[in-house]
Amino acid sequence: MSSPRAAIGFPGRRARRRRSAQAAETLPGQPAIDWSRLDPADLSAPALYINRELSWLEFNRRVLAQAQDGSHPLLERVKFLAIAATNLDEFFMVRVATILKKFRAGIEDTSFDGLSTEDELALIRRQALLQLDDQTACWSRDLRPLLAAEGIRFLDPPDFTHTIDAWLSEYFTSQIFPVLTPLAFDPGHPFPYISNLSMNLAVRVRHGGRTKFARVKVPGMLPRFIALPDSVSPMAGTTYVFLEDVIRRNVQELFPGTQVENAHLFRVIRDTDMVIQEDEADDLLETVDRGLKQLRYGALSLLQVEADMPRRVLNTLIENFEVEEDVVARRSDRLGFGDWHALTSLHRPALKDPVFIPHTLWAPDEADRVFEQIADQDFLVHHPFQSFTSVETFLRAAVSDRNVVAIKITLYRIGANSPLVDLLIEAAEQGKQVAVLVELKARFDERNNIAWANRLEEAGIHVVYGLVNLKVHCKLCLVVRQETDGIRRYAHLATGNYNRVTSQIYTDVGLFTADERILNDVSEVFNALTGYSSQRSHEALLVAPGGLRQGFRALVEREMAHAAAGRPAAIVIKNNAVADPAMIRTLYRASQAGVPIDMIVRGVCCLRPGIPGISDRIRVRSIVGRFLEHSRIYSFDNGGEPEVYIGSADLMERNLDRRVEVLCPIFDADLRQHLREVVLGAVRSDTARCWTLKTDGTYTREPLEPGTEPIDAQRLLLAHYTSSDRG
Repeated sequence: MSSPRAAIGFPGRRARRRRSAQAAETLPGQPAIDWSRLDPADLSAPALYINRELSWLEFNRRVLAQAQDGSHPLLERVKFLAIAATNLDEFFMVRVATILKKFRAGIEDTSFDGLSTEDELALIRRQALLQLDDQTACWSRDLRPLLAAEGIRFLDPPDFTHTIDAWLSEYFTSQIFPVLTPLAFDPGHPFPYISNLSMNLAVRVRHGGRTKFARVKVPGMLPRFIALPDSVSPMAGTTYVFLEDVIRRNVQELFPGTQVENAHLFRVIRDTDMVIQEDEADDLLETVDRGLKQLRYGALSLLQVEADMPRRVLNTLIENFEVEEDVVARRSDRLGFGDWHALTSLHRPALKDPVFIPHTLWAPDEADRVFEQIADQDFLVHHPFQSFTSVETFLRAAVSDRNVVAIKITLYRIGANSPLVDLLIEAAEQGKQVAVLVELKARFDERNNIAWANRLEEAGIHVVYGLVNLKVHCKLCLVVRQETDGIRRYAHLATGNYNRVTSQIYTDVGLFTADERILNDVSEVFNALTGYSSQRSHEALLVAPGGLRQGFRALVEREMAHAAAGRPAAIVIKNNAVADPAMIRTLYRASQAGVPIDMIVRGVCCLRPGIPGISDRIRVRSIVGRFLEHSRIYSFDNGGEPEVYIGSADLMERNLDRRVEVLCPIFDADLRQHLREVVLGAVRSDTARCWTLKTDGTYTREPLEPGTEPIDAQRLLLAHYTSSDRG
């Protein structure tokens, strides 16, 4: 086993020793700081910033709150429980794992909010374990009884009747037993490989006069919830039992001739954060593929075990995973609530949000109208209220139009079954020049994107795998068309991925345009992605890395100048995260200069609003509702001549400095007004799904005025787009 320093996970008793007084006072739940004592000129003081990881945990708490919210249909609440659980898993796989790597390597580091790595880990552990407890309580105390009342029941082993036991024994023999592989652990059998996110049984077996250890994996390809037939279930409705209970109930069958003493569940979460060294990446596809294989053996960032797991069994796991007990989380109920996603496929419409039919700009059979209409005016599409079919029809038009000579597109998260890939292949088969940038480093989609890249290459398409030291996160599609008066270009720029599935559950906006100011820049971006370019400034677009940070800061400083001159000045920011310290300081300065700033930030926000003399003109809110708020929209009053930008970038260091991102101005006055008044107007008026960030870093729901009805921005927008006279 490695040394205690190298093996330790979350610090426990020692974690609070070195925390600075200033940082301690700014943590949620700590005594309020006297903000009047801060120097308004010192905008780098740690107390002015909220810890990024704790802010993310606050976001996930808001997601879990939707599972606890009775105003959502019941199966939608189950969905939110599964999302919160999956989110937390990914948090341990990436964010916690990254901090643990620094800590285990002995790297002394202090975050910009003043926390040492050791302190940060201790606080994360405390908040994350509370969330695990809240997930369990949400299921056992809230959702499970409510589902039972709707005829959807879940039985535990003490509830099994003789008839149920007999049926499950036959089911185990025919459907489960053939899939299982018991793996022994003794001098002749090495400790088995335990895959990330897998659930397992640690089995103690009495064999040959000795107690031995074995592991049985609960197969992820089998359904977690086993429905009992009506002839077996004693109750009306649908009755389920858990796969792990059936395996444990029959585990003796895997070890004939022995005595199974006990079997306890455990679940592991590993480090999945892939780091690519520029000087080692001769072939990016090969490097990513090799990195994915190495990640199978990533260090543990969390080990979940059943509360009654014996000490001897737990010690066996701790010693062989080479971790200390700080990474262990004992659980009193179920593990892996992310699997509860499967329950949302139940055909119970009354327990789900109502279905709606999104409006389309062009139906699939209207592809011949697309370029003619875009040549006349810009179009905006707003998912999921408007269908992703419009984007597919745009690409279909490019494929079928014999005058189109080239198509270029960036693909980040493509999805498992993408009609866009088939369209791109069809275009190449027709002799059109097709260039596709597939970002292989899109986290959790690496393997999927490698498969798509290989398929595209086999079809003769020019495929770029991304850039070694940058992620390509911008969402761009460029179509080049030979027309009677020469070459003309058309583009789609968006805030979200070219992914039909996510377009149905994420709010995103996209622009169709033939404006040469934008098209010139889009062409330059593609040239930089597929070739070589050092261009840092563009005519219309703000492009990262390089120009976006400086360009955005200039827009904010322009609002400051307008405010100083008495002209209309205000900033509205709608995005997913605000975490870059330099950008936060710029916003603080704008507030100090008299610029009102309204921020709707779905997830992480490290800026502290409401600090007298520093951020008292900044309001920060978060909307968590039926759809995941994903669109990035930035609005500036600009002295009475408003400007609006949409794009792929959040205000985070990674977006501004380590990714290729694009923010695009909306030149069309009607579309600009629509974004400011309809879209931003709706989210700014929300009182149903909105949480307000307080200065201490916590989020609260604002009480409604007596006699007023809550305003749900997403419902408001859904009603707007589905009304008969709009589209």
